[in-house]
Amino acid sequence: MTDRFFWLWRITAELQLEVIIRTTSFVRRENCEVKMFFVTGSRRAALAAESTRSIYQKFRDVDLLDKRTMVNAMKAGEDRAILLGLGMVISSVMMYFVLGITVIRSYADSVWTEESVCMVLNSTIADDINCSYNCGADCWRRSKYPCLQIYVSVNTTGRVSRLCHNEESWDANSECFYVPKCQKDYATMHRVIMNILERLKPQQQVLCFYDPNDHQDSALLTQLYGRSAVFHSLFWPSCMFMGGTAIIFMVKLTQYLSVMSEPRVNINR
Repeated sequence: MTDRFFWLWRITAELQLEVIIRTTSFVRRENCEVKMFFVTGSRRAALAAESTRSIYQKFRDVDLLDKRTMVNAMKAGEDRAILLGLGMVISSVMMYFVLGITVIRSYADSVWTEESVCMVLNSTIADDINCSYNCGADCWRRSKYPCLQIYVSVNTTGRVSRLCHNEESWDANSECFYVPKCQKDYATMHRVIMNILERLKPQQQVLCFYDPNDHQDSALLTQLYGRSAVFHSLFWPSCMFMGGTAIIFMVKLTQYLSVMSEPRVNINR
């Protein structure tokens, strides 16, 4: 009886020990699995955060590269615009200088400033005038051209004056209306003068320019540099000067506004 009780107690103890061992191993396994789950989850979260950070960094690098490219392009465009404005300003100043010497000075020195209606009194071809033409290097030969003389009466003053084509004709020969280019063929120059005479004969009245101070007894049919030429010689360089100045001003204004807005952009970021 005692031996039987001992065997039952031993079997029961072995079963309880086996249950305790299995329970302990199961708990340890569960703890390991939980630890592995948390470790794996933290690693996945870290990898996800790192990938998100790398993607954001890539986008930020691309954004900075685009901004740098845009800034460089804007600087190049601004430099070209400033060079264009400076070129326009310098060109306008040179045009002022050249036109001031040629057109404005000639207009200021001219004494034929008043315009009036002239009555054609007489138009005839006077004697031939000697001239010389170039026939080569250090070669000059003589020729002749017919002198057309036209007398008019200025309605404003009632004075009889000799009519010339323009200032150049008056400088070449104040006795003749028009001085053709001297050449060897006399018939060609005579034909030119006759064509002018035929065109002026039907006209009894012509517009002319005279000297109001009576310093010159001649009148001009046309002015070489009149008021229209002076206006255009001043208007177009002025437009170019103002355009160049406006381009430079707009570029400098844009740069100033960009510098003023830069701190606000940095604060918002």
